[in-house]
Amino acid sequence: MLISRVISHSQLPPFTYSSCLSSSETITSSFLTRNQVTYTRSLLMPSILTARSAGRNLNNPDGNGMCDSAENFKLDGSGLLKASSKREMSFWSNKYVLGLTMTAGIGGLLFGYDTGVISGALLYIRDDFKAVNDNSVLQETIVSMAVVGAIIGAAAGGWINDVHGRKKATLLADIVFIIGSLVMCMAPDPYILILGRLFVGLGVGIASVTAPVYIAEAAPSEIRGALVATNVLMITGGQFLSYLVNLAFTEVPGTWRWMLGVAAIPAVVQFVLMMFLPESPRWLYMKNKKSKAITVLEKIYDLDRLQEEIDQLAAASRQVSQSGKSVSYLDVFKSKEIRLAFFTGAGLQAFQQFTGINTVMYYCPTIVQMAGFSSKKLALLLSLIIAAMNAIGTVIGILLIDRCGRRLLALTSLSGVFASLLILAYAFYLQSSNLHALTTSATLGSGAGWFAVAGLALYIAFFSPGMGPVPWTVNSEIYPEAYRGACGGMSATVNWVSNFIVTQMFLSVVELVGTSTTFLIISGITVLAFVFVLFFVPETKGLTFEQVERMWKGRAWGNGLASGSGRQNIIGNET
Repeated sequence: MLISRVISHSQLPPFTYSSCLSSSETITSSFLTRNQVTYTRSLLMPSILTARSAGRNLNNPDGNGMCDSAENFKLDGSGLLKASSKREMSFWSNKYVLGLTMTAGIGGLLFGYDTGVISGALLYIRDDFKAVNDNSVLQETIVSMAVVGAIIGAAAGGWINDVHGRKKATLLADIVFIIGSLVMCMAPDPYILILGRLFVGLGVGIASVTAPVYIAEAAPSEIRGALVATNVLMITGGQFLSYLVNLAFTEVPGTWRWMLGVAAIPAVVQFVLMMFLPESPRWLYMKNKKSKAITVLEKIYDLDRLQEEIDQLAAASRQVSQSGKSVSYLDVFKSKEIRLAFFTGAGLQAFQQFTGINTVMYYCPTIVQMAGFSSKKLALLLSLIIAAMNAIGTVIGILLIDRCGRRLLALTSLSGVFASLLILAYAFYLQSSNLHALTTSATLGSGAGWFAVAGLALYIAFFSPGMGPVPWTVNSEIYPEAYRGACGGMSATVNWVSNFIVTQMFLSVVELVGTSTTFLIISGITVLAFVFVLFFVPETKGLTFEQVERMWKGRAWGNGLASGSGRQNIIGNET
């Protein structure tokens, strides 16, 4: 069967276009000019299958018009034809992509700032509002309402991303966050403050879904991990910034109002910058805005790489259009390969929280005081150091995630987290059992207290490069185009719900079973997380979105041809 198409585009520069699609279609190019691209598609699936079974080398010209040159094409591990353009783009090589990443990452900065600033602001909110000081439930509500808003925002964020695009979702998150920040800083009573916290949470929830997807869809596959991890760096940087702001405004009138109100500034900056940035090229292409999509891709890739990316987008677009319907949240559970992908992504997000990161970040000063350091100033200083280590560790993760891969980084991270949790458990056991002998003073703490601080530092040193960026990176790249918004939103919702459970239960569990036993429980969860990553999380380093999609089909239906319900798929090997 021969299908011919003519595609016109006014902005492409002249180049020779000849490539084979990953869907095993071949393209015979006639010519490309600045004003017109004309090419003929020939569907040669039967010929390719016959050639594969006969063991023919499809890299060489064979007279069938499959490929024009052995230099341009090669077979992947599954026998599929794919372009062999070199993938050598570095993190710093394209300033346009880096600028896009940093702008989108401001959403991560807001995410981190909001989760960190309330710990210091609450001290002064209690001073201004007697009702808050006298009511611990009201205090918990002020803190947790942002997480409740984030759960709602993340759940809705997937739909907003799919329907209205990544750019509009980011702009909406900024508007909601600005409104929330202004409401908080002008709140006349605790209940208006809670409303502001809800708005801020909604903005954070939408941003937590949107930023990783927006970055991943514009990122070259060989540096996608590092670029998405940059958003996590912005989160940890936001947490560190919140500690600095808390210290900076301690002597300023209206202390907590400034702490909460200045969060509107980065949201305004991101809103203005996003007005000058494009929509995600993949979303544009899927919405049949191909000319705009190619214009964006031209700023990211050179001509040789550009044709390959367009091929892959064309194949993905046809697959989405053939489904003939929009994806709902229930559709995620109807497809075996999508269920597997979502189980992996949501599992990583849940284990990120249940292995204790926000227990450490939210309650770090409290944990330090539990270790025997009565000085608030010293507790805040040690907490600031821990937050700085979190940001530095994320930088290390950025450097390693596209070199070592996601799986190895996560497994190494969890191994170190397990060891550090055992150290924390033992330190608090010593402290509670009075087995430590070198007690200096209530201010400086004890030998066991410093042992606990060393455990906290070790925890952050191992967690931040691995289990910090890996869950967000993997979730930005493991879902097919049609499901990326829905699955990303649902997975982020799992993260926020897990966050809420951990933060609400930590102090209660400590009161019930003791600090040492609590850290032992978390260490047990870490073992489960290690097993989960080992058996369920595939390596996606350097893979294109299309290769990842074929990998899930291979896991669901077995390598080779997966057939059923009138469907026939070419499955790629798992990497």
